[in-house]
Amino acid sequence: MTNSARGINRLIRALGYSLKGLRAGWRHEEAFRQEVLLVALMLPLVFWVGRNPIDYAILISTLLIVLITELVNSGIEALTDRVGEERHELSGRAKDLASAAVFLALILMIVVWTCVAYARFT
Repeated sequence: MTNSARGINRLIRALGYSLKGLRAGWRHEEAFRQEVLLVALMLPLVFWVGRNPIDYAILISTLLIVLITELVNSGIEALTDRVGEERHELSGRAKDLASAAVFLALILMIVVWTCVAYARFT
């Protein structure tokens, strides 16, 4: 047997790595925990704010985009810290860019939720 998993074994390993990443995000990243709680609170509102399955999908997607972006941000921060703790312009830039991505994901969520809510309630 080789080191490279194929077929269902590869999928099982990938699932394991993904679950490990989610646990690490929850365990080590306060911002991720806060955003998971935000998603948990907002998820039931999807079915009150949305009017149809397309609205539901769009609203849920924005919530997931925030979590996805936060995990990528956390990964970039962890890797940058692993490379070196000393201050470096490029390390700071990488962290700032990743943070900006989370900020934009949150803005996207607010804009989409506002637009869907406006269409629903006016």
